[in-house]
Amino acid sequence: MATTAYDVITARLAAEAGMDVILVGDSVGNTLLGFDSTIPVTLDMMAHHTAAVTRARPDALVAADVPFGEAHFDYERVLAGCQRLMQQSGAEAVKMREAPGSRRLWRALRERASGLGAHRPGATASTRAWTLPQVWRRSRRGGTVAGRRPRLEKAGCFALLLEMTEPNLARTITETLKIPTIGIGSGPDCDGQILVSTDLLG
Repeated sequence: MATTAYDVITARLAAEAGMDVILVGDSVGNTLLGFDSTIPVTLDMMAHHTAAVTRARPDALVAADVPFGEAHFDYERVLAGCQRLMQQSGAEAVKMREAPGSRRLWRALRERASGLGAHRPGATASTRAWTLPQVWRRSRRGGTVAGRRPRLEKAGCFALLLEMTEPNLARTITETLKIPTIGIGSGPDCDGQILVSTDLLG
């Protein structure tokens, strides 16, 4: 199971609840910062909140969102942003939505992973790919969409987050991949589920 956290307190609560993954999500824009969407969230904001979460030293893998706007810059800038979230803020993984050139970025992160972040106790080489892509898909072209997912796996992604994906398609993708899928509004057949902490707490 996974949930979001944006500060020391929620990170500690999530760890005490036994969460496997804590995501410092760009949902911080809606939940804490008063924005109408996640679009205004910047890399500086994400670095700030990620550092707060990692100060709690939770016994869970901490992943940080690459904000929407940042993920669509050129390759070198996005790579530098990922390195910042991991080297300076302490994230052990990064999550971003698919964008042009993202597979190249994920391969680069995999190759440089050994120098990017702390090796969490118990982690192995196969769990240190550091990238958690997010796919938001309601497409009716289920076969085409499912067929593209293995490319993400080959690029070095260690898991795939499926947001608002049609449940039958989510099941097909889950059955196709060796890496786990994490669902949010995508039915019961994903390998794991994530909930936004403020939703979870009402």
